[in-house]
Amino acid sequence: MGVIDRETQTAFDAARDRYGRTVHHHAEAAARARRNQAALATYATHLVPHAGQLLDAARSALDALPPARHTSAWCELLDALAASHTEVTRALDRPAAPGTPAKREQHTAVWPHLAFWAENGCLAADLADQHHPSHTSELTAEERQMWTEMAQAAQRRGELDLIESWYAVDGRLVTLAYLVEDDTDTVVALTGDPGAPGWEVIGQYDNVYAAGQALPGPVPPGVLRADGSSRFNRPEPPPELPLQELLRDVIEARGAGDVSEALLSATQSGYDAGPMVRLEQLLETAAEFSHALDTVQGRQTGARLEALGRQLAFLVREVHAAADDLGATVAVLPPHRTPAPPRVRPRPAVTTAPAATLPRSTAPARRP
Repeated sequence: MGVIDRETQTAFDAARDRYGRTVHHHAEAAARARRNQAALATYATHLVPHAGQLLDAARSALDALPPARHTSAWCELLDALAASHTEVTRALDRPAAPGTPAKREQHTAVWPHLAFWAENGCLAADLADQHHPSHTSELTAEERQMWTEMAQAAQRRGELDLIESWYAVDGRLVTLAYLVEDDTDTVVALTGDPGAPGWEVIGQYDNVYAAGQALPGPVPPGVLRADGSSRFNRPEPPPELPLQELLRDVIEARGAGDVSEALLSATQSGYDAGPMVRLEQLLETAAEFSHALDTVQGRQTGARLEALGRQLAFLVREVHAAADDLGATVAVLPPHRTPAPPRVRPRPAVTTAPAATLPRSTAPARRP
């Protein structure tokens, strides 16, 4: 599905203009039809024979887990995957006539279910794989306390470097870190929020690979918005005016109205919002994401991004007001600001004097 998606996005880009607007609608429709057909054929080959068994194994693994915040949501997700599988198999069992409008409608209707599996089928695979958990090496209580105290001391010195984190199937947040002590790096595994009191070390390893082999495997991370778009089912992007073009318009402008129009384009809101407003939206969404991490550091960063977003919103309003004031001046640049002539490299001087010739010798040639 990843290869199909990349090929489709390339075809979509070719059907759009420089601002992201679709101008070749027939080419985009043809690319969409090829995507749907290729995805359905891939699903039929690789998933139809195994999807039912995969979902059964995932449900069995989920039933064996203790109740937690995520288990009920995962159960609903598995039910949704099963419903999508039913829709896909129905389309495969009762295909419409090739090349007909009914066939295109059938593929269009089944595409959201294919995209849903492409985006979320990994959860079923990860849960099914929990029947074969990797070996974990547990520290004794004394060793845990010793390594935890060493890691906390290193964190206070600024010598606990976090590497990566993930959630295990039981809901624990696992974080790998380098513990620097006496110029040596030791890989340790932590559970809990590293930015809050109460975390502890659960393992010590020679390297990251050994830690990955011993620790519980990761489950798919969550999503920021439950109803948000996915990489396989994105809406058509709104038109976008590049900031570089607005800058070029200001440089080439002769009158205040042209510069005012460029600034107003950068600060306009709505569907075709300008770059400054898009940046404001980016900060707001990044702040939302940081808060959703549900960690101390995430909440602090989220508050920082929210403050920056408020400052940027004020700046956008000020730029918009300044653009209005500039346009109201109806001024033009004074005529003494003339363009510089083109730079021409000096040509080498051409000499007209004849080339000097060596004088012919008048001495008689010697005879041997």
